[in-house]
Amino acid sequence: MDDNLDPPKTDIAAFEEPEITLTDIRWVDYWALAIFWVLAAVVFLQFFTRYVLNDSLGWTEEIARFLLIAVTFTGAILAARKNTHIAVEFFYRWLPRPIRRFLQFAIDAISTLAYAGMAALCWQLSGRTNQWMVSIEVPKSVVYYYVAFCFGGIAVFAAWNTWRHLRDGTSRLIDPDAHEDETLGAD
Repeated sequence: MDDNLDPPKTDIAAFEEPEITLTDIRWVDYWALAIFWVLAAVVFLQFFTRYVLNDSLGWTEEIARFLLIAVTFTGAILAARKNTHIAVEFFYRWLPRPIRRFLQFAIDAISTLAYAGMAALCWQLSGRTNQWMVSIEVPKSVVYYYVAFCFGGIAVFAAWNTWRHLRDGTSRLIDPDAHEDETLGAD
């Protein structure tokens, strides 16, 4: 029989969280936070009226859907600003640095052009949309214009990141070991 019933010792430092800093907060972050809280309030109102009062408000579901779209695309602007969009980094470690640098530029250029193209297409779609929302008298084109605006913001930040990567000659994908501290929040 084993008399040692004590749990194994663990290193407490492995479980410590890094200190949270709010130094990277910009105005667009507050805008996303505001939209999120309006969405939370609408969803709570929907839940309360449907399950507590047993008399659902008809407009809450549609507005919540459009607010979710707004939060999603505003969050995409944040990801573009912080350069934290999803990227496949697996193969980069085995490629020579000049190829990694060329691929980073190609990815940046293609992404910027794609975001700008989506902004233009979404703007055109907005102009052609003549439908109104079902529950409130607001044209659906307002949602599409907002998405076009968000794609434009993403394209601007993607162009900024392209210029920054060309100017500095490095990035998270080109030199992953040199940018380890930047990738901690991107996990």
